[in-house]
Amino acid sequence: MDHRYKVGGYVKLAKLWERSKDAAVAYHSSYYAEKFKTDSDKKLVGVYIDITGNKEIYKRPEMVHLLKDCKNGSINLIFSQTRAYLAANTCDFCFLLKYLFDLPMRVDIVTDDDDQRIDTILDVDNQRQSLKDLAEKYTSIRRKDYLEWRIRLEHEMTKAEKNERGRTV
Repeated sequence: MDHRYKVGGYVKLAKLWERSKDAAVAYHSSYYAEKFKTDSDKKLVGVYIDITGNKEIYKRPEMVHLLKDCKNGSINLIFSQTRAYLAANTCDFCFLLKYLFDLPMRVDIVTDDDDQRIDTILDVDNQRQSLKDLAEKYTSIRRKDYLEWRIRLEHEMTKAEKNERGRTV
């Protein structure tokens, strides 16, 4: 079956979940598997779970892995239960959007929030373009900060890639 969307489910949990890591991983893996089990348009490729106190995106290993997979085309839909899992603040959220929307291939974002739902596939009220405009405007004001953020992120991606190669050799 040819799926249009290759889904990466993302979860960011607080450090206190470290003690219950196995239960958290099992629950969220099951949640995403069930969510996409019968969706002929979407295939769950992976579930990326960060259990960390780090708020910055580039300091979250599984988020870095997810963004690396988006960059190389393995994932074209990021699904998260809430926008807050994706970014801890407006700055990181806008930087994340800018990064994703600048990739050569389209990456969509869907969240399950009731009050702040994001769905760039349904694109109600031209949401994707509105988010893109927001990210462009924000990063144009904080250009230097965005460029430094992107350099840090890409450095972490390179580090992660080297670590993966080292484990498989």
